[in-house]
Amino acid sequence: MPASPLLVEFAIALPIALAFAYAVAWVVRRLFGRRLRLGLTTMAVISLLGISVGLLLAGLLFYGQYLWMPTTLLLAFGSSIGLTFVAASVAAFIRPNYGDVDVAALLVAGESDHVEFKETARWNVREHKKDPRMELAIAKTVAAFLNSNGGVLVIGASDDGVVRGLERDLSTLRTPDHDRFELWLRDLLSTLVGRNAAALPHIQFAALADAGTVCALNCPPSPKPVFLTAPRDGGPSTDLWVRVGNSTRALGVDEAVEYVSRHWRPTLASLVTGRPAGPTSGR
Repeated sequence: MPASPLLVEFAIALPIALAFAYAVAWVVRRLFGRRLRLGLTTMAVISLLGISVGLLLAGLLFYGQYLWMPTTLLLAFGSSIGLTFVAASVAAFIRPNYGDVDVAALLVAGESDHVEFKETARWNVREHKKDPRMELAIAKTVAAFLNSNGGVLVIGASDDGVVRGLERDLSTLRTPDHDRFELWLRDLLSTLVGRNAAALPHIQFAALADAGTVCALNCPPSPKPVFLTAPRDGGPSTDLWVRVGNSTRALGVDEAVEYVSRHWRPTLASLVTGRPAGPTSGR
């Protein structure tokens, strides 16, 4: 007989509770998919809190309950599952809608810290040829929006908001249509910023009267840092790109470390919504 049976029970119950909370969190995240931006750790903590709520209810509502009694276990595990599903549903519901945007209104309003125009994505308008530097500029802008507060990149419009269309970019593709262009964009971003980051932007095509068609990438804030890996003399380089006013720039190592520590600093709001901390965190 142990000298302190309650401590022994607690020592046995704790890893079981942690394992159960992790399993519930994993299943819920799989069920909600991309609609849920809460991290696995956050969901596991919520699930663990649900177990505590169930134990509290068992102690308050039922006389003479012990830890391993069926009623106690059912309340604990049931509360864990219920609270996790509720939290996931709320987080998915209140998540900002990074879907279609009013492209015409953006073109009229002009560029800002949340909006940028690119005349082409592949075609160098000065040298009249396909240029990898144009592709890299697209990836840098997307990475910067993801690493900041989000934003919209419009491809097919000049800096002053005049629609130029996608014809020159489409002409560089084997199959010159919008589906192929979107596939190329996803592949480009997957190569330069990673598959997870490449899946975040919402891509839409907008036909603007007789002016032509543009492509808009609506980029949400990324839940974690996005690094751009690009070829450079001497080997590939990995940089952190951010928005500074209306411009996009790479941060040095010291600046990047400081930016990441401030921008993704855990707060109550970021744990609940799964988003980076807001501007009040000292960015």
